[in-house]
Amino acid sequence: MSIYVGNLSYEVKEDDLRQVFAEYGTVKNVQLPIDRETGRVRGFGFVEMESDAEETAAIEALDNAEWMGRSLKVNKAKPKTDGGSSGGRRGNYSGGGGGGSRRY
Repeated sequence: MSIYVGNLSYEVKEDDLRQVFAEYGTVKNVQLPIDRETGRVRGFGFVEMESDAEETAAIEALDNAEWMGRSLKVNKAKPKTDGGSSGGRRGNYSGGGGGGSRRY
């Protein structure tokens, strides 16, 4: 299981997040997705802890807590589903001119 951590500061580093969650148990993994265009943290991340009990304790303690000037949103991460939209444009990758009339 993994924990979703939202509303993070764009200045946060993996070590910062690891330290905060380490107060509630052993942190196995921290992921901070990076925006491809800006190269900065996207404002959310994922933390994996050693046990479900540790994850539950961290969620209960940190959800809505203020950290780095922001109110955190902390909950169980939802599993990634196949076939979901990532918000990107779909279709018309043939390179042919479509006149721009196609909407997504």
